[in-house]
Amino acid sequence: MPREALMPAKDTPKALKGPQKAALLMLALGETQAADLIKRLDKDEISRLSLNMATLGRIAAESVEDLFSEFVEAVRGTGALVGTFDSTERLLSKVLEHDQVQQIMEEIRGPSGRTMWDKLSNVNEGVLANYLKNEYPQTVAVVLAKIKPVHASKVLSMLPENFAIEVVMRMLRMETVQKEILDHVERTLRTEFITNLSRSHRRDSHEVMAEIFNNFDRMTEGRFMSALEERNPSSADRIKNLMFTFEDLQRIDGAGIQLLLRQVPKERLAIALKNASDTMRELFFSNMSERAAKMLKEDIAALPPMRIRDVDEAQSGVVATAKALAEANEITIAGGADQDEALV
Repeated sequence: MPREALMPAKDTPKALKGPQKAALLMLALGETQAADLIKRLDKDEISRLSLNMATLGRIAAESVEDLFSEFVEAVRGTGALVGTFDSTERLLSKVLEHDQVQQIMEEIRGPSGRTMWDKLSNVNEGVLANYLKNEYPQTVAVVLAKIKPVHASKVLSMLPENFAIEVVMRMLRMETVQKEILDHVERTLRTEFITNLSRSHRRDSHEVMAEIFNNFDRMTEGRFMSALEERNPSSADRIKNLMFTFEDLQRIDGAGIQLLLRQVPKERLAIALKNASDTMRELFFSNMSERAAKMLKEDIAALPPMRIRDVDEAQSGVVATAKALAEANEITIAGGADQDEALV
């Protein structure tokens, strides 16, 4: 008899310690999603987590569901979370200099991007335009010349017309910007705009939960969504509205689908379309050459029976690629305000 079968199931997640709960969470997420999380840990953390995973024993299915429900409740109620920006800042302040702490907190609180100009390219164009309209035209010209052209065009279109024309004229006459001027503009933006924007920005816990649900397979998603609908129908509805699924790829225009096709491996796409609806298949076939569509149809037909989890993982991979392209402003995903915000 297998050793695991001799071990009694733990009846409640309350009997588990923090590391054991983390181990259980990893096992429940599945290999693909757990691997993405584990690779972000350091060696010691991986060792401790691995030990707890290996010695966890058998856990009753009901206890697994209870643990996820506990997790959902903890995320939904922000006050119950231990890890916050403020608590992180207080901890760093005990071991680092003030300037170092401020720099680190600015990086993790601010819009995504490695440099100041990357960050500005990820700031909502309306927010950025509202700030720049009070600056000197020459300063705005420098900023718009440094950020991504597609983002600069949107910001420029939202500025007052006369002011925008003046900015355009300054950009046309602009030569190489002196490093001192560029550094001054960057410092000003960092201290007066990005930092204030970061402090006012907090991710909605429902958005976080929607991303987690997006990575569940359909069976797991359905189970937890049903449980959440019973306990908190309003939160369940909000999470549903924020989720972005494989079917939502229909909100991408033809040019976007064609770009997505160039980024997704053909084998993954074939698996993703294995059990997809005729509408979803046609979405991709219609944006391919006749020859390429024929080859993809043959690849799909040649696939053996697939596990639902394998199809779900392939579809999640396609969705993740689409979201990455949307975040890079390379494709546009149409939809309501809430749905758009979930992709940012």
